[in-house]
Amino acid sequence: MTSKELNIEFQDAVDRVNDHTDPFPADFLLRLYAYFKKATNNYDRPSSRKPIINAFKANALFQIKDITKDEAKQEYINLVTNYFLYRK
Repeated sequence: MTSKELNIEFQDAVDRVNDHTDPFPADFLLRLYAYFKKATNNYDRPSSRKPIINAFKANALFQIKDITKDEAKQEYINLVTNYFLYRK
């Protein structure tokens, strides 16, 4: 897959998540958060008002610290694809 194709698929997956109106499971949201932040090179600190949520977000980012930006995009795409494929 070319970089351009990956970017298009990534943006499509982001749009699909943003357009979804039902709540997502918390663990799924944490993984999406981490992969999105890594894929977009956004290393701002988590900004929740609740320290525990910030801790979970920071931990999710720490767990994927060794993957590349493109790997993060592909993992994000895979998560979204599998979620919508297997959800009931």
